[in-house]
Amino acid sequence: MSLQIRPAEECRYDLISLGECMVRLSPPGHGRLEFADSLEIWVGGGEYNVSYALSRLGMRTGWVGGLVDNPLGRIVQRHARGGDVDISYAPVFPYDGVGRETRMGLNFTEVGAGPRASVTLYDRGHSATSQMKPEDVDWEKLFREDGVRWLHSGGIFTCLSESTRKVAADVLKLANECGTIVSYDLNFRSKLWSSEEAIATTRPLVQYIDCLIGNEEDFQSVLGYEIEGVDENLAELPIESYKGMVRRVVADNSNLKVVGTTLREVVSAGVNNWSAILYHAATDTFYKGPDFAGMEIEDRVGGGDGFASGFAYAFLNGAEPQEAVNLGTAHGALLQTTRGDTSQITLKELKHVAGGGSARINR
Repeated sequence: MSLQIRPAEECRYDLISLGECMVRLSPPGHGRLEFADSLEIWVGGGEYNVSYALSRLGMRTGWVGGLVDNPLGRIVQRHARGGDVDISYAPVFPYDGVGRETRMGLNFTEVGAGPRASVTLYDRGHSATSQMKPEDVDWEKLFREDGVRWLHSGGIFTCLSESTRKVAADVLKLANECGTIVSYDLNFRSKLWSSEEAIATTRPLVQYIDCLIGNEEDFQSVLGYEIEGVDENLAELPIESYKGMVRRVVADNSNLKVVGTTLREVVSAGVNNWSAILYHAATDTFYKGPDFAGMEIEDRVGGGDGFASGFAYAFLNGAEPQEAVNLGTAHGALLQTTRGDTSQITLKELKHVAGGGSARINR
């Protein structure tokens, strides 16, 4: 096993995630925001989703991100506590009554159908997480005294503000020094920063990362690596060209031990072909997860986070790379069968599907 993970008995946490958690508002079913007369409330965020999912799988997790002392902040607190996710290190900011300084980020998400894609509209300016500074959290206590086996963060947190970029750089460096495995989902969001900003910020962070997650667009836009044979619309991914690019990334960054990416072909908003691959540097081998062809989707948001949490769970429990990519792929698939961003999947269901089990009724 190439990942030298700290023993569970040495650490309070199996995994901590660092990132923003938002309140999501969605029309029921596949409705449009413009015509909605009611909205469903969900909770989620790229990094938060990983902690929540792993907690459901029986791991000891925590989340660090900004909260606001108002009812919207307490929606997130209630959700985290209900999922047994520790939030004791999450800073809580005062609310000024109008959100001039800090507020909870919102997103409005339409779940697509047929040829109409799912759409997310952000309303996250001045969010509490974007205001976080390194001194808001006792990071030394978290990593050196309590102990963390695995840290997960990513580009969504890093891109929020200059201060979150400083937090990310400090925390990833400290985690690396403390022997914590660091996974980082590149997660490029063109609405939040440019490719030039992403590359300048992220390249210096890679030296602290053990597990890198991203699709072909992420590697191009966040790290500046081009993939031969891909058109500008990224309509089709030549797998062998992608593998060559991954090997170049690892050759340039010898600390990287695992690189993973999901493979999604969009047939329609409600039907996708889904799989994933994982590169294991120690053996210079690519491992492919199971193929979910014609997968029927209830809500595609969070599928990539499901992949990340599935393979993190596997490695934390001593699995080999093939089992890790199988669990990650299956978990990402299962997560898209339910509404909302966060996992509703049990460990029993995950192992059943990852092991090739069918969807026959369970009586």
